[in-house]
Amino acid sequence: MFSIGPRFFWKNDVRKRHKRIYYEKMKLKMKEMEGKRGFMGRKVRTRLRWNAPVILTFVAICTGAFLCSFFTAGGANQLVFSVYRSSPTDPLTYLRLFTHVFGHAGWEHFSGNMVMILLLGPLLEEKYGSRNLIPVIALTALLTGLLQILLFPHTALLGASGIVYAFIILSSMTDMRRGDIPVTLVLIAGIYLGGQVYQGIFFSDHTANLIHVAGGVIGGVCGCRMQ
Repeated sequence: MFSIGPRFFWKNDVRKRHKRIYYEKMKLKMKEMEGKRGFMGRKVRTRLRWNAPVILTFVAICTGAFLCSFFTAGGANQLVFSVYRSSPTDPLTYLRLFTHVFGHAGWEHFSGNMVMILLLGPLLEEKYGSRNLIPVIALTALLTGLLQILLFPHTALLGASGIVYAFIILSSMTDMRRGDIPVTLVLIAGIYLGGQVYQGIFFSDHTANLIHVAGGVIGGVCGCRMQ
């Protein structure tokens, strides 16, 4: 006959205990792996993403222009990165109609515009697409440059403030539907553009105020076209 003694039950208990310890260790390892890996066991790698190509490229060019101006004591701004009335036979006259938006007079001017562009630009690029945002920037630069040459021949204009105001108005139109005018658009237009008109009438910096208003109008027109 086969008899089962206490030693058999003791060995069985030891085996069960070892199995339980083994499974608990495996569960801990699985949890650690889940923390290091993503869905389906793939590693999750944190990396920088060039999420808004047009906006980031624009900011990079502005940064390069700012550094060039800094190291040339403003010479780069005067030569390329500002727009003013000059001889029509000078090829740089036509280049400056577009490149003046890259130049800035100082750190406060540069940082203020770049913060607003980096804040609003990626949202607009995601909403409207990179191909639609490039014409908005180019058209704003061209029209504000022409306004400067035609209306203010004795002063120079530089900076991306017109583009900032175009983006402000354009961002308020992202939820616009046919037949509807968002209340946010009315409020933003009243606060920003109305304030610029007021300052242009009662204060002396007519150039900057007109350029800001022009940028806002261009942003509004482009926003209506892209709906």
